[in-house]
Amino acid sequence: MQIPAETDKAPGVIATIAATSDDRYRIGSRDVLDIQIHRHPELSQRVPVNPNGTILLYRLDKPIVAICKTDAELATEISDAYEEKLLRDAQVRVSVAEQKSQSIAVIGAIEKPDNYFVNRRVQLLEMLAMAGGPNNESGTRLIVVRTGSSSTCKQEKDPAANDQIAFMDFKIRDVQEGKSTFWMRPGDVVSVLDADIIYVYGNVNKQGLLKVREPITLTQAIVSAEGLKPATKKDKIRILRQRQSGQEREEIVVDLNQIDKGKIKDPFLEPNDIIAVSQDATKAILRGLGDAIKNSVPNVLYRFP
Repeated sequence: MQIPAETDKAPGVIATIAATSDDRYRIGSRDVLDIQIHRHPELSQRVPVNPNGTILLYRLDKPIVAICKTDAELATEISDAYEEKLLRDAQVRVSVAEQKSQSIAVIGAIEKPDNYFVNRRVQLLEMLAMAGGPNNESGTRLIVVRTGSSSTCKQEKDPAANDQIAFMDFKIRDVQEGKSTFWMRPGDVVSVLDADIIYVYGNVNKQGLLKVREPITLTQAIVSAEGLKPATKKDKIRILRQRQSGQEREEIVVDLNQIDKGKIKDPFLEPNDIIAVSQDATKAILRGLGDAIKNSVPNVLYRFP
């Protein structure tokens, strides 16, 4: 039997006022749980979830799998385990004392950059509010890097579960005004930019990101990346640009030879364009850039006691 859960939430955790079934917090690795057995205080204990997703409890021979269960589901399983050998009508309450498995980092030109633990699905606007909003040095845009969830739980009904985006960019004002919405996932990194960004990938001498505060053309961006490497083919330079109507990126192919000859105009780039001087697939390029941004997150944001 399960004891009704209390409503108090741990400090620093986003509180759930009215959770739906999809919003319920699911226990993850590194979480710390309070297990209380009614009328049997000698069996009550605080336990960490092991890296393999299990917990070990007093007087039970076998570990119990805790990961990906709600507190109510785990309480029922613990109750069944005690009733099988030790107790009659075991009343168990499980609460998450420390949530360490599901976090979202907010970095950059933000008032309170930090690693935020969440116990439900939250939107990008909520994360900005939690982090105090953009500071005085922020530009007009932010990016969300999807680095892979820090939770191993995948819900079939979760529309974000099949999301394969490596990273997304947004206008800050659109997010603040509710024109752009985006569901966050554990492991995401939100980076509030202090300038517009152009990414250069592939056969250039200095690939990576370029900070720009005024309009820039394709050839200017390549010059800023210290030029092309020798023997680079110039006829199929790609610009990967996010479509306004969705999360996909369109591919614009440009022939630099034609620009050099004055036959076509040197195109101006848009914020968060990706210049691909490579034949790599778009997904591989996005993943590589996403990993690079993930690795730039300060380690302090991922430091645990």
